Amino acid sequence: MSLQDQYDDAMFDYSTGAFDSALAKFNVILDAEPAHFDARLALAMCHYRIGDFAAAIAEGHKAEALRPNEQLVHTNLSLFYMKSGDKTTAEKHGLKARISAWKQDMTAPAPATHAHEDPELQLAQPKPKAFKLPEKFPDMPWKKQPKLGSATPPTPAP
Repeated sequence: MSLQDQYDDAMFDYSTGAFDSALAKFNVILDAEPAHFDARLALAMCHYRIGDFAAAIAEGHKAEALRPNEQLVHTNLSLFYMKSGDKTTAEKHGLKARISAWKQDMTAPAPATHAHEDPELQLAQPKPKAFKLPEKFPDMPWKKQPKLGSATPPTPAP
């Protein structure tokens, strides 16, 4: 079975709530490839789901070592620290997550994630209706001024 198939199998166990089975499968993947970022991140979430916050934090920091500027790593670490009762460190990682998001926004454009961003997924848009100006504009009494030297005031608009 390929590493991707093993990862998919472990994620299936995670998604169905079989966290102990998923933990074992993620550990097998990480034994074969210690730098497998997604497996490391998922392993941390498994520990979090079973309530082992210390192990979740340790695995979260291992994922941070692999990708120090990844927003999801810091978001997860913030969650882990908050659940473990360390609000100060949780806030620090929350801030790092925001900074990572800002940095990501300033770099190359992200791939389209919404239908309105991907031209292949857009629905047909209605054509705008043509707008025709009237042939003659109504009188504008505020523009009518008496001629210099004439004694008659301008006629008011009806």
